[in-house]
Amino acid sequence: MVPPRLPEPGGTHFSAMTDDAARVRPFIVTGGRTRPLDNSLRIETLLLAMPAALSAPLRFEQRRLVELAQRAVSLAEVAASLSVPVGVARVLASDLQHQNLITLHEPRSLSYDAIERIRELVRAL
Repeated sequence: MVPPRLPEPGGTHFSAMTDDAARVRPFIVTGGRTRPLDNSLRIETLLLAMPAALSAPLRFEQRRLVELAQRAVSLAEVAASLSVPVGVARVLASDLQHQNLITLHEPRSLSYDAIERIRELVRAL
């Protein structure tokens, strides 16, 4: 009987195995919580880290979020950069806001006319 071959480095099976092994379950990142402390965070909410946030003792994902938020960055961008669901990014951002390490800025809402104009332009495509 021939033993099974191990995947070659650089092959598709090898990279898929290492990607799966490197992932952490979302409930581990949030400490088991599924709801943020502030449930009003929208995906377009802008996050901006306070100057003292870089020196605060933070976990891996929170540290990365603070690094990303050195310039204004949306919650959706944070989720994509951290490779976590938006709900996980909401929990992390809410926790950091309650620790006064980031500030949140809600963008202005679009008027009905602006939304209609966007819809017309998309239809024209």
